[in-house]
Amino acid sequence: MNARNLAADAAEPFEADPHVERARLLEDLAQAYRLFGTLRWGELGDGHITCRDPLRSDHMWLLRYGVSFEWATVDDLVLVAPDGTAVDRDGRVAPINNSAYNIHHPIHEARPDIGAVAHTHTQWGTPFSAERRMIEPTNQEATCFFEDHSLFDDGEVQVRSTDGGKRIAAALGDCRAAILANHGLLTVGASPADAVGWFVLMERVAEVQMKAPNGIPISAEAARTAQDDLTQGDFGWILFGWATRRHLAHEFASGPSGR
Repeated sequence: MNARNLAADAAEPFEADPHVERARLLEDLAQAYRLFGTLRWGELGDGHITCRDPLRSDHMWLLRYGVSFEWATVDDLVLVAPDGTAVDRDGRVAPINNSAYNIHHPIHEARPDIGAVAHTHTQWGTPFSAERRMIEPTNQEATCFFEDHSLFDDGEVQVRSTDGGKRIAAALGDCRAAILANHGLLTVGASPADAVGWFVLMERVAEVQMKAPNGIPISAEAARTAQDDLTQGDFGWILFGWATRRHLAHEFASGPSGR
C-alpha cells in the first residue's frame, strides 16, 4: 500500500496460517526494535518489546540480550517460555533481559486480548513518570489516551521478579497504556507494530505534558470526540507505518511505501 493511499481506517494484515503469521510478526518485532534504536531509545539496553507467539500463546518473543536495538534482526529474536527460559531460532539457550520477562510475562498472562508489550526509557516519558501524574487532554494527541491509561504508583523501578510485573499488570487493567512511576512509559497492542505505534505517540504526549505543565485541559466531552475521530481503524499500526517510513526510510527499497 502506497503511503499516499493509506486510509485512516486501514487494517493491519493478518495471516490465517499461524506459521506465516509468526513470520510476519517477527519481522515487525525486529523492525520495532530498530525504530527504538534509531530514535535513540534503549541505547544502554534499557527497554524491551515482546510479542506473543501465535503457535504457543503462553510464550513470547524478545530480543536476545546484548544486541543493539538499531541492528536487531529476526535472527536475534528468542522465544521465552513461561518459566523465563529462552531459546533462539535454532533451539539454543539464549540470554535475555530478565526485567523484560519479569514485567512483560505477567502482562501477557493477564491480558490474552493483547499480542505485544512495549517499554523503554525515553527522554520525556521517564521524567514525566517521575512526576507521578496522569495524562491530561491538553493537546490533540493526548486525547488518544483519555480514560485509557493508568498509573503504576508503586515505586519499584527495579522489577526483580514477576511479582512486580503482576502488580504492573493489575495497575494496567484493561487500558492500552501505563505510566510506571519514576520509571517510564508502557503500552500494549494487538501486535508489535500496534504497541510501538502507541508508544511513539505516548512519548510525544509526555513531551507536551512536560513542556506545558500548566496546560489547560479541554472538556471530557471534547476529549472523547477527538479520541473517537483520531483512533479509527488499527491506529497504532498506522502510526508505526508513519514512524518507520520516516525514521527507517532506507529499509524501503522502493521508496517510502506504506504498510
